[in-house]
Amino acid sequence: MVRVSIVIPAYNEQDRIVSCLANAVCQTVAPYEVIVVDNRSTDQTAELVNHFIAENPDSGVRLIRQDQEQGLIPTRNFGFANALGDVFGRIDADCMLKPDWVEVVTDIFDHDPQAMGATGPAVYYDMPAKRLGLEGDNKVRQVTYRADGGKVLLFGSNMAVRASAWQRIKDKVCRDKPDVMHEDIDISLHLIDQGLKTVYSPKMITGVSARRMDTPFSSFRKYMQRFQNTFDAHPNHSRAHDTERTLYALYPALRAFYPVYQKYLVHRDINPAERIWSKEQHGIRQEQTAKQ
Repeated sequence: MVRVSIVIPAYNEQDRIVSCLANAVCQTVAPYEVIVVDNRSTDQTAELVNHFIAENPDSGVRLIRQDQEQGLIPTRNFGFANALGDVFGRIDADCMLKPDWVEVVTDIFDHDPQAMGATGPAVYYDMPAKRLGLEGDNKVRQVTYRADGGKVLLFGSNMAVRASAWQRIKDKVCRDKPDVMHEDIDISLHLIDQGLKTVYSPKMITGVSARRMDTPFSSFRKYMQRFQNTFDAHPNHSRAHDTERTLYALYPALRAFYPVYQKYLVHRDINPAERIWSKEQHGIRQEQTAKQ
């Protein structure tokens, strides 16, 4: 069985990091380790992680710091350099892994020795109609998150890379000093360059926040431009579908509705990050208690 290290780059994520860790460790198959890579946070991110570790000493969570350079890519790279597993799961600090995520990832890499990268869909935990949203996200990713005639592109909030594959591309991935590209697509294209297989599984599910939609259009458009910027930096690759077209179409409605729904959550005193997988987590805890 492959050992899965979960790597979480973090910068000023005090609002969600504890929930993220709680979801990462409450799994049907325990991760080998969970590494939070703090990148010069100025809030209480590091303190909260240390408190979580103190309260859960057997969870496999550890905190490391990457203070040399500000940015997601050097922070991600530092986390991978310190990970000890056979597979590196890479998520964001506001992601809430489905409780069978590690099990699904383990099965993918155990049963397909050729699989070097894996990804799956996302459910937006701070929006309503989650089942419908997951179905839609799954369809969009299966159709549009492709390059070069159907090769799978990895999604940074929900991806895993075999450690041996990372060793082959770690000195080739783009540093992106101007910070204008999607680092997950960059990793994907470098894997494809090496003839390495990337796979998509609808069962590999994580919860993500829709907060990207709660930004001014100028900022949203700049973020969407990263798709084309990444492919422009890799002119030997092509895509048949532009993912950003779908996101542009969704933006007006989600931009209008997102803050309204957040007020509803506050009024009802609902923490959507804690609630998203609560039923599944309850079942895991019951099984653990029964075994004791």
